[in-house]
Amino acid sequence: MRLSTHRASVATVAVAVTALLAGCGSSGSAGGTVSVSASSSASSSADAKLAAMIPAGITSDGTITVGTDSTYAPSEFLDADGKTVIGFDVDLFTAVAAKLGLKAQWVSAPFDNIIPSVDSGKYEIGVSSFTINAAREQKADMVGYFSAGTQWGTQSGNPQKVTADDACGKKIAVQKGTVQVDDITARSKKCTDGGKSAITVDQYQGQDQATASVVSGKDDAMLADSPVVAYAVKQTGGKLELLGDIYDSAPYGYVLKKGQGQFGAAIAGALTAIKADGTYAAILTKWGVSQGAVDTFTVNPTVK
Repeated sequence: MRLSTHRASVATVAVAVTALLAGCGSSGSAGGTVSVSASSSASSSADAKLAAMIPAGITSDGTITVGTDSTYAPSEFLDADGKTVIGFDVDLFTAVAAKLGLKAQWVSAPFDNIIPSVDSGKYEIGVSSFTINAAREQKADMVGYFSAGTQWGTQSGNPQKVTADDACGKKIAVQKGTVQVDDITARSKKCTDGGKSAITVDQYQGQDQATASVVSGKDDAMLADSPVVAYAVKQTGGKLELLGDIYDSAPYGYVLKKGQGQFGAAIAGALTAIKADGTYAAILTKWGVSQGAVDTFTVNPTVK
């Protein structure tokens, strides 16, 4: 989903959608420490060999600080208490951290602030449905763990007759700092180059806000990562529907500061271990995202 350098209330219906999708909505992006999901599937004992590969600055207190944009259900979002971050990303990385002998401390932040904050040392890792690409790998080390594509969504019945291939003149919602911003901007340019009306691109700080804008009719359609749109359709009880097919599938990656030796390899090893013991598959199945499972876990997979 979130490639560029991923998650309110527009009207009464927006409040309802926000509650459905992200507990207490955009407050998850405001910053601040939040609780770790109590429903994590982590059950594996720590692997001493992998734990020894983690930088001493992280292992010294037994906790790894995780930056996340907690508005991106079902990947990472706030539970009904408005404080606890839950989602498949949360359960999965909590299991990875446990394999490394660490406890994950989740901190909510705006999506586009996370990579700079990992680089500065504010967060020790970024876990927020980051799509891996070569440009991002120049700024950070990334460990692939999942695969997702882009999916469009619209109000049920598609009242504005939007199509992904011709959204000229339509109002389209996206989350700031994501691959979908680049996608829809390029589509708008194609419209104007062809003598058609530009697409109105409405960028929202949180994906919950983007989803709410489509449910309310403020925007005609949205595009986001495939599991996110599928989850929104399910959670809004028929107010939304999928539009078109999934495209541009790519890996999600954990974001690490560059130059930390074997840190990335340790995380890849932990992922391999929890896949072997069944934890990886169990977590994806729990959240209904098994279609995004991958067979291998690689550090900086696009680097040649």
